Amino acid sequence: MTSFAHVQHPTEHPGVIRLERAGKNIRHLVKDATRSGATLLLAAIVAALLVVANQVVETWTEGHLLAAWIAMWVIAFASIAMLATPARDMTANLRSGFKRWNAARRQAAEDRAMWQIAQSDPRVMQDLTCAMTRAEGVKAYFGD
Repeated sequence: MTSFAHVQHPTEHPGVIRLERAGKNIRHLVKDATRSGATLLLAAIVAALLVVANQVVETWTEGHLLAAWIAMWVIAFASIAMLATPARDMTANLRSGFKRWNAARRQAAEDRAMWQIAQSDPRVMQDLTCAMTRAEGVKAYFGD
């Protein structure tokens, strides 16, 4: 008599599944870097405010300690509420400014490389001269 043993083996390794999930989470964090940067900036600002509030609390006497802790946490939550949007906006402005600066720097490097090629190849220099002349004509026709 013949009998078969049907063993269910997993088709994927659990470590591979965890690694793929971690990769998705990291991609999500990188994609949403503005919000992450704003969160880090907000946390730093709130931490600084809490340090200042803690310094104030230490100078009070023991009888007012509970009131001091309540005041410190009110400061913490109020600062989170008031500074979340400005921190997010500032982070977004910094990122976009850095992207513009990086694009301008890359374009300048490409222009320098093209000029080096044009100085050694008369055909490229002729093309550049025609393009600049055309651009001046368009500028003169349409204005600045």
